[in-house]
Amino acid sequence: MEELKIALKVNDLDNVATIFANDVTDGTVVEMRDKKGNREQITVKGDVPYGHKIAVADIHIGEQITKYGEEIGIATKEIVKGEYVHVHNLDSMRGRGDWETEKEAETV
Repeated sequence: MEELKIALKVNDLDNVATIFANDVTDGTVVEMRDKKGNREQITVKGDVPYGHKIAVADIHIGEQITKYGEEIGIATKEIVKGEYVHVHNLDSMRGRGDWETEKEAETV
């Protein structure tokens, strides 16, 4: 019997889930779980190392990428559901002073 591969979506705002399994390669089906107990089968696109992210919905260029309820980056390419999300398709927002978030822009 094949080992069940798990991805966790921690916050309702997240548009990525973290893979908690080894040997997740292109075409692997993972079970995405959230804190409410929902489960969804997602086919992974690309090879994803343990602890890295996949998209749980399509993400368009310029859209924010949210993990653990925090905005971690901006999509630099179209990202489809199940695709590996990492430095090849996102620009990090962490530690950057040159990007305003919508909330910061509203207070100015």
